Amino acid sequence: MAVKRFEDLLVWQKSQDFAVVIYNDFKILKDYSFKDQISRASVSISNNIAEGFDRRTNPNFIRFLYIVISSTSEVRSMLYLADRLNYLESENAKKRIEKSNEISRMLYGLIQSMK
Repeated sequence: MAVKRFEDLLVWQKSQDFAVVIYNDFKILKDYSFKDQISRASVSISNNIAEGFDRRTNPNFIRFLYIVISSTSEVRSMLYLADRLNYLESENAKKRIEKSNEISRMLYGLIQSMK
């Protein structure tokens, strides 16, 4: 059965959960530019999945999914930096990095299934 709504995509659901975790991790951080950047990048993951899905063509959706992969990489890079700057405990940073890798793998799998 074909997916009819972006809300039914597991990768979108996981991306929404991921953004909530990122927001909560950094909500009291005083480095406002860092917090703003990682928050915006994490939100753009699920938003671009939704926007690309509703373009209604595979080539457009795939283009958006590659943008999503870039946003996921941006968040992952910032998580490494958050660990080095002690903005996040190392164990939590590792868990978030693994979650971002999981989302990236799901995105690549979705792209391959659409080609």
